[in-house]
Amino acid sequence: MDNWLPTLITATPSEGYDLAVKLARIAVKKTQPDAAVRERLREVYEADANALIAVSQVVATHFATIAHANNHWRDA
Repeated sequence: MDNWLPTLITATPSEGYDLAVKLARIAVKKTQPDAAVRERLREVYEADANALIAVSQVVATHFATIAHANNHWRDA
C-alpha cells in the first residue's frame, strides 16, 4: 500500500466523495491492521448512532480537502 493514493484529483464530486470514503476506510485499516479485530468491532459501532455520525464527520472533512484540491470542480 505504499502508493495507494497517487492523487486527490477526481473528475467529479461523486468520485471525490467516493475517495473521501476510501480515505476514512484506509485510516481505520492502518490504525487497526487486524481484520478479525475490525470485524469484531464492527458489531459494536454499526448500531451506534454516535459512531456513525462520527464517521460521517470524518468523511466530510476528507471530502472538503478533496474538493479544495479539485478547486471545487469549477475548472473541469
